[in-house]
Amino acid sequence: MSADIATSDPWTVRAALRCAAWAERWFPDAWVFAALGVVLVAAAALATGASPKATVEAFGSGFWSLIPFTMQMAFVVIGGYVLASAPPVARMIERLARWPRSGRGAVTFVALASMLTSLLSWGFSLVFSGLLVRALAKRTGLAMDYRAAGAAAYLGLGSVWAMGLSSSAAQLQANPASMPPGLLEITGVLPFTQTIFLWQSLALTAVLIAVSAALAWWTAPGAAQARTAADFADARLEAQAPPASRTRPGEWLEFSPLLTVLLSLLAFGWLGYRFASAPWAQVIADLNTYNLLFLSLGLLLHGRPRGFLDAVNRAVPGTAGVLVQFPLYGVIATVLTQVPGADGQTLAHRLSELFVRVATQDSFAPVIGAYSAVLGFFVPSGGGKWIIEAPYVMEAANALRVHLGWTVQIYNAAEALPNLINPFWMLPLLGVLGLKARDIVGFTFVQFVVHVPLVLLMLWLFGLTLDYVPPVAP
Repeated sequence: MSADIATSDPWTVRAALRCAAWAERWFPDAWVFAALGVVLVAAAALATGASPKATVEAFGSGFWSLIPFTMQMAFVVIGGYVLASAPPVARMIERLARWPRSGRGAVTFVALASMLTSLLSWGFSLVFSGLLVRALAKRTGLAMDYRAAGAAAYLGLGSVWAMGLSSSAAQLQANPASMPPGLLEITGVLPFTQTIFLWQSLALTAVLIAVSAALAWWTAPGAAQARTAADFADARLEAQAPPASRTRPGEWLEFSPLLTVLLSLLAFGWLGYRFASAPWAQVIADLNTYNLLFLSLGLLLHGRPRGFLDAVNRAVPGTAGVLVQFPLYGVIATVLTQVPGADGQTLAHRLSELFVRVATQDSFAPVIGAYSAVLGFFVPSGGGKWIIEAPYVMEAANALRVHLGWTVQIYNAAEALPNLINPFWMLPLLGVLGLKARDIVGFTFVQFVVHVPLVLLMLWLFGLTLDYVPPVAP
């Protein structure tokens, strides 16, 4: 690969190609990456005095701890694919794919689409962006690097998703009924105006979108160095098969809209009730509601059960990585948070004490941001680990008189950073594209190198503009 790097290319392209070449040679399969994480965390627990019995028990219990979430993530892939492959949506994606005029422009277009849609829903962003890449890859003469486009499709999860309505931390803090009682006493209620809608938060998000899109443009290989989808044996660009026709009397329900109409009435009746009973942003943040919405829309737009089932069959192979790897991440999270060492403290608590102990009011933002990013590398949670971190992080914020809403945004901005190099959230997208983590991580690593200092710097600078506000009781 390095031989294909032309000295006339911009240094950003050369850097991205070298990172991609290194990753393709040395980056392990995502399952191996997760397995190594389990071994390292278990070794660290034993080194701090944890008993072998507690460690192996955590392995067994943690292995199955993410089964509901694993199924939810599998349905993110299935539901997103079913909806995006429905004839009306597929036609819209095909029309969008006609806009870019160059391979580099196509990569940048995907990056913007990924980031903007992730502010509404990270799950939709993954699948929609992946299918947009596939539609672009089918265009002859575009010379779009399939790896760079795949990395661009991942930028929503790697940059700004938690700064928008997808933020489970901001959602939790704005809804007192969902908060653990102990946390409510520490933080009070923090509405969106104190978290994701702060002008500082909006400015940080805008800067990240602009920088990420610029990097996507600058690092996308030109036509001479581009590796298209044809260079990847598992790239899934198959044309959608024409609708099947009924051949047996017993198939009439499969080709009739009757079941579609009846199931849609039930599903959309329940969804209507849910959206009427709570704010829409809170409702759509629930993965079960989100998945049912996408499946129901997909069924309705396919029109007949046969078309819906054919789309599901095409989507299922993309869930393989999710099914075999997420249990290992459950082990990592369980060992970190539930296995006590010789002094009774868990690894997660030790990490928190280490970072919180060295923080001051001025250094709080970069220190806690770095801590959340490090922990997020081992416990990728989609925001869920905020429940674990929030009590001691927000206690520290109160003690140091740091703006509580901005503390939530420190977590949100830092939460995305490890996603750029951890394959955990890449899996649904990789399943859609037929790529391996090693194929795109070289490009996302360049984004990571730029994002880390930029995010920590902005968290510190914007934090200086905010005054401490004591917790407000509900």
